[in-house]
Amino acid sequence: MSGVDKFEDLIAWQKARRLTSDIYGLTREGPFARDFGLSGQIQRAAVSIMSNIAEGFERTSYLEFQRFLSIAKGSCGELRAQFYVAMDAGYVDKPTFNTLVAQANEVSRIISGLHASVGRLKRKS
Repeated sequence: MSGVDKFEDLIAWQKARRLTSDIYGLTREGPFARDFGLSGQIQRAAVSIMSNIAEGFERTSYLEFQRFLSIAKGSCGELRAQFYVAMDAGYVDKPTFNTLVAQANEVSRIISGLHASVGRLKRKS
């Protein structure tokens, strides 16, 4: 990619990593930690975001990178849906919910922008 040598340099990946860290912190405490189904699913969705960004970057074509970015963006949506379940179950309060949803939305927007940029690079090559 133009100007980026490794996936760790991508802002999308950095923000997704931070979100994943926050999710792990949240799901390891209180009653959330005892809901193995939801805590595991929400952790997997968060990990999926950063993993798909990384895997796509390491692929050999812009088309593949775009596909993995689409998967990562889909995982952002899955994660936001799970935040609603967590809030409705009483595992997170409204301010925490709002913070997490804002983070997930930011990651989703950045992924969308990266997807568009990769598309432009793809057309040039």
